[in-house]
Amino acid sequence: MATSPILRATPATLQRPRKRAKQTSLTLFPTAARHGTCESRSEASAPTLAPSQRTKPATELVGIARLAASSPCADAKRGTEYFLLPVKSILNYCNSERVPFRWTVNPYRGCEFGCHYCYARYTHEYMELDGNEFESKIYVKQDAGPLAGRDLANEKIWGEHIAIGTATDPYQPAEREYGATRAILEQMAERDGLSISITTKSNQVLRDIDLLKRIAERSRLSVNLSITTLRTRLARLLEPRAPRPDLRLEAVRALREAGISAGVLAMPIVPGITDRAEDLDALARGARDAQAQWFAGNVLFLMPASLKHFLPFLDSKFPKLSRQYREWYGRHGNAPDTYRKEITARVENLRQKYGLGSRPDRGENRSWKSPQMQLGLGINQGGALCPARDPW
Repeated sequence: MATSPILRATPATLQRPRKRAKQTSLTLFPTAARHGTCESRSEASAPTLAPSQRTKPATELVGIARLAASSPCADAKRGTEYFLLPVKSILNYCNSERVPFRWTVNPYRGCEFGCHYCYARYTHEYMELDGNEFESKIYVKQDAGPLAGRDLANEKIWGEHIAIGTATDPYQPAEREYGATRAILEQMAERDGLSISITTKSNQVLRDIDLLKRIAERSRLSVNLSITTLRTRLARLLEPRAPRPDLRLEAVRALREAGISAGVLAMPIVPGITDRAEDLDALARGARDAQAQWFAGNVLFLMPASLKHFLPFLDSKFPKLSRQYREWYGRHGNAPDTYRKEITARVENLRQKYGLGSRPDRGENRSWKSPQMQLGLGINQGGALCPARDPW
């Protein structure tokens, strides 16, 4: 698929030469609330477009918020507005001590998949927008290809792992029309010795399988398919516009058959909703059958902007869980340690049962070595990847 003219990559000219409340057990969740209240697909539509909830007048905005406010609207469809966002860079420096990489790429701000649990809703607040507009106002980073080419030529990123899709999905619906992700990958395919991971909920990643194969020939590449449940109706309720779970597993299979490293992330595991032993077992078994190389899972983590969105959703669809969530997440953003340790053990047992790894095996770098690259996936205990703190 050709990239959009405004995002088309230019040929690369520089390359790196080769060289505390009482903690509750899993069993105390009300089972009646788990799967019996799922709405049908027709009822699980994305939210309708609402007036902007920008928190300050445009004259008072600075930085990314001012750029966002002045970004032209390129299109509006499916209750979603798309804006062209001028940025200074594509690679974002990540300063979190909880993840083992320092560089992230998020071609879009906002994500049309509209996952109710998404931790990254707070990133819209940097643009003085309400987190509830995360799926209805999508910002496409302009000149993604040329900027990626310039960033990749910078020596400070050589030898470091680059994680694509840490906050917003690089293969959300906007990618079909704007091609920002493909433009970035085209630049990466021209370079040697990179270390790259892609995390997505979409089988649209298969569109770029030609590029991924080219990248894998010259660099370390791994692809993570995020799957929370194999129950289609439940997935549609939690992730209104994301592709079906079976399509994601088929994407894993296709990637592996093409010789590309791929695995499954059961992230987040949503307490009382997607955490049943039989459901996680089915997901791990499905990952094994799709030839996934690894299987990892972490418990739901809710930052304040996400909690504000998720609790009303919970009240409406899983009301019997509402009180428990408020006790667990109201002050700390995480489930209790006891619960998280129990889930960690369950996931590890499933890995052993089905012969799955815990992370990509990056092996020895082909061109140069970096301690960061030996650490594998950068996932903190709360199930979140490094926040997208790019300044522009």
